Amino acid sequence: MGIGDRIRECRISQKKTLEQVAEAIGVSRQTMSRYETGVIGNIPSDKIEAIAKYLKTTPAFLMGWNPNGMQESIYPYKPTHRIPILGFISAGLPLYAEEHIEGYMMTELNDGGEYFALRVKGDSMTAARIYEGDILVVRRQDYVENGQIAVVLVNGYEATVKKFYRTDTTVSLVPQSLNPEHQMQVYDITKTEVKVLGLVVQNVIKI
Repeated sequence: MGIGDRIRECRISQKKTLEQVAEAIGVSRQTMSRYETGVIGNIPSDKIEAIAKYLKTTPAFLMGWNPNGMQESIYPYKPTHRIPILGFISAGLPLYAEEHIEGYMMTELNDGGEYFALRVKGDSMTAARIYEGDILVVRRQDYVENGQIAVVLVNGYEATVKKFYRTDTTVSLVPQSLNPEHQMQVYDITKTEVKVLGLVVQNVIKI
């Protein structure tokens, strides 16, 4: 189920029309319809916040995260092994180099995948309920689907966490924040190396 499906489900359950929601958040009926059908997949974060407020839900739910910050498509698990918490990731060092590791945590994920944790810096993903100081559990893989939240390395710089979209020639990294300083980054992959390090599967919220 995508974000448009969740919006439509909430709207219908509350007996709201497309026109009512569109008027409440300041867009046209046509734009609202495109949000629901997925024609516009990259809904601005301020509109997600406004839709969630009007429909009495949360941006986290609309974006496919449960109240604990987990994506709906979470892997089956049971508690067992320890994974490293990486304070940062940069080029020139193996992923689990000692210089990267600031500690360890126990993970419940146990589907045969390889996992690491990454401490969040900044406020570029707050609309996805990912805040500075939170710890993200990441399944190590070099490919993610469009619209998933991924950890990526751009040109060998420190890793970033963003919603990921790919075309034949470009990669777009989309923040989920109301802070206007954070803008979508679009890279021509024939000129810029964008390396996917893993898929975010769990957010351990800082207490």
